[in-house]
Amino acid sequence: MDQSILEKLSPLERKIIPYLTLPIKEIKEKTKLDSTSLLRALKFLENKNLVKVNIKKKKLIELGTNGIYYTKNHLPERKLISILENNKPLAIAEAKKISKLSDNEFNVSLGILKNKSFIELKNGKIFLAVSKEILARKTIEETFLEALPAEETSLNEEQLHVLNLLKKRKNIIELQEKNILSFELTEAGKQLAGKKIEQNLIEELTPTIIKNWKRNKKFRKYDVLSKVPKTFGGKRHFVNQAISHAKQIWLDLGFKEMTSSKIQTSFWNFDALFTAQDHPVRDLHDTFFVTDTEGRLPEKKLVSKVKQAHEQGVDKSKGWQYSWSEEDAKKVVLRTHTTCLSAKTLASLDVNKDIPAKFFSIGKCFRNETVDWSHGFEFNQTEGIVIDRNTTLRHLLGYLKEFYKKMGFDKVRFAPGYFPYTEPSVEINVFHPEKKVWLELGGAGIFRPEITIPLLGTKIPVLAWGQGFDRIITDAYKIKDLRQLYENDLKDLRNKEVMVK
Repeated sequence: MDQSILEKLSPLERKIIPYLTLPIKEIKEKTKLDSTSLLRALKFLENKNLVKVNIKKKKLIELGTNGIYYTKNHLPERKLISILENNKPLAIAEAKKISKLSDNEFNVSLGILKNKSFIELKNGKIFLAVSKEILARKTIEETFLEALPAEETSLNEEQLHVLNLLKKRKNIIELQEKNILSFELTEAGKQLAGKKIEQNLIEELTPTIIKNWKRNKKFRKYDVLSKVPKTFGGKRHFVNQAISHAKQIWLDLGFKEMTSSKIQTSFWNFDALFTAQDHPVRDLHDTFFVTDTEGRLPEKKLVSKVKQAHEQGVDKSKGWQYSWSEEDAKKVVLRTHTTCLSAKTLASLDVNKDIPAKFFSIGKCFRNETVDWSHGFEFNQTEGIVIDRNTTLRHLLGYLKEFYKKMGFDKVRFAPGYFPYTEPSVEINVFHPEKKVWLELGGAGIFRPEITIPLLGTKIPVLAWGQGFDRIITDAYKIKDLRQLYENDLKDLRNKEVMVK
């Protein structure tokens, strides 16, 4: 055996070497090491080419919380059978009362026994359909549960059928992936296994050791080239970190942040943005309404101006030509976009003192949409407005292009679009390399006078945009499915890189 290897052995390695001829379970018992420490010691030995470590993943089927209870106290269907064995045909209500089963357990038991042809249901009563000898035999479910834990790959066809049946029942079984650790000795390891290795090498230098120094003492040699276990320091969730990164981009561009509650009145979410009260976007198919509550409207002067814009129009427009309702405006919603923050911000400005000005926000929004790879019922949006008497559409495209460039996107295109509160309007799209499609990230444009005149009191150009920020994150991190943002897989989160562009 190479002496230099012996001088590099750590205390953990020295502790398990005398027992390397034993199975893993016995090594743990002899050394009193936990699983993590034992694995670390074996990995260290593997780096020195003394052992070869094998880790196999096995899918094990184990009893769930209800499964543990039922194996001790019988399955619900067995309880129901025991009642029927000792009584004449029972009324369903009476059988339920005697069994003391919950509604769900009782209904499931009836279904199972009926499918097995053990009982018949006639005129609201339960009749036994088989002999007591058959009922006394263990069911396939009972036999299966008694055999657990078991490895899924070892199940026969009948057991797989039972497994699928039990999966449909709450907490009876659990499927868990477990790592099965094993190792084999190399030729060099066989020379060392079973031997007791001296433990008198110095691991660290202390004042006491220096004071009582002996010439025959040796330091343990450290192998600085050996692989060490990965360590994962604390860090922010990658979505929150990406949001902070985007916020810094807007701040660096001279914008101020807008914030407000996720719950808004329909007045700020829709009416102040010139969205007609009969527009389909305001119905339950797109919006989450907060029921049994009513919001408060802002000052009457502002409400009156918004009402006029809807009913009669402003600046030569005709409005929507309908009777505007304060009651509809008071309805409370989960905000469907962050543009409601832009409306609130505009209403708070003094045009003689506060402009030109630039504002942004990044926040959570909610829409009643079907969840798929590119849609969710909640999503983050980045919002922005620029209020300046001399600003133009060219400035708008420049701001957006600069933002996406700093976020790492070069393939961006703008196309004419329609949005109820901007004119002219453009759609922003980025190319998704995996799906091979252009994704719409949101809209932008110049606020219509029906918005700016009521809120600002005068007609001033206001650049505005609202982008789906979650789609930006998925493309930046090469995430193929939007739903992965909310899965919170710890292993995946540990390996996510910090967004730095």
